[in-house]
Amino acid sequence: MREQDAAPLKGRIALVAGATRGAGRAIAVQLGAAGATVYVTGRTTRRHVSEVGRPGETIEQTADLVRDAGGEGIAVPTDHLVEDQVRALVERIDREHGRLDILVDSVWGGDHLLEFGKKMWDTDLAVGLRMLELGVKTHAITLGLAVPLLVRNPGGLVVEMTDGTDEYNRTHFRENFYYDLVKNAPIRMAFALGHDLADVGCTAVCVTPGFLRSEEMLDAFGVTEENWRDAIAKVPGFEVAESPVYVGRAVAALAADSGRARWNGRSLSSGQLAKEYGFTDTDGSRPDGWPYYEEVVQGGKKAPVSDYR
Repeated sequence: MREQDAAPLKGRIALVAGATRGAGRAIAVQLGAAGATVYVTGRTTRRHVSEVGRPGETIEQTADLVRDAGGEGIAVPTDHLVEDQVRALVERIDREHGRLDILVDSVWGGDHLLEFGKKMWDTDLAVGLRMLELGVKTHAITLGLAVPLLVRNPGGLVVEMTDGTDEYNRTHFRENFYYDLVKNAPIRMAFALGHDLADVGCTAVCVTPGFLRSEEMLDAFGVTEENWRDAIAKVPGFEVAESPVYVGRAVAALAADSGRARWNGRSLSSGQLAKEYGFTDTDGSRPDGWPYYEEVVQGGKKAPVSDYR
C-alpha cells in the first residue's frame, strides 16, 4: 500500500463536535487513523462531568485514542450552547492551522431526557426545550461559527450527524415529539447548507448510523461489546446492530473521497456508504440497519439477518 493511501487525510484539519463517546468518538478516531489532525470537543473532561453523568468517558480519552490510531488528537472542552466557547474554539483552530477541512457536528447528549411513548402535551416543556437546545441549537451555533473558516478553502466537508435517514424519518414517527424534531433537523440543515456550499466548492451531508452499539446503549441492555449478542432475544432489531467504528469508517471514507460533492445535501447511512466504499464493521460484516428495521422488524418480512449484514 502506498503511503498516501495509508493516510489519505494527512494534513487535513478536522473538528468533531460532540466527541466524548459513541459515534462522535469513533468518527474522531477513524479520521485520526486516516492521518487527520482532529480537534475533539464535549462537556465531559477529566475535571468536569456533564449532565449526561458518564464520568468514565472524556474528550481527553478520545484525543488519546486519536493519537493511538495515528493521528493528532486535540481535546478542547466546549459547551456548544455557549457561543463564546465555540468562537474561541474556532479562533484557536484558525490560529494554529489557518484552515478547517472537515466539520463533524455530532453534538447531542439528550438521551437521559427521553421518554418514548409519552404524549407531547404530557412532556414537561422545559425538558422538551432542553432537548431542542442540545440537539438543534448546538448544531446551529457550531455551523454558524465554524463554517466561515471551512469555506475559506474549496473541498471542505460538513457532516451533520443524526438518527435515521431522511426516507425513514419522513414516514416514521420517532416515538417522542421533541426527539422527532431533534433528529430531523440535521437532515434539513445538511440539505439547506448544501445549497449554500455548492458554489464555493464545499459539501454538506447528513449521516446516520444504523442500530448503534454505543456505550450508553450497551449499558442500557446490560451487555458489553464482547457479548452484545446476548441482548438480541429481548431487543427487536438488535441482531443487525453495528459498532461505532462502522459509522466512523463511513465518515472517514467520505472525507477521503475526492468525488464526495456528488453526495452534497444528501442524507446517508453507514450501511449505504459501506456498499459504496467497501469498508466493513469490526467483525467483517456490513450491517444495513435501516432497511432491516423497516422491512423485517416493523414490516414483518421473512428474511434472515444475513441478508442485511
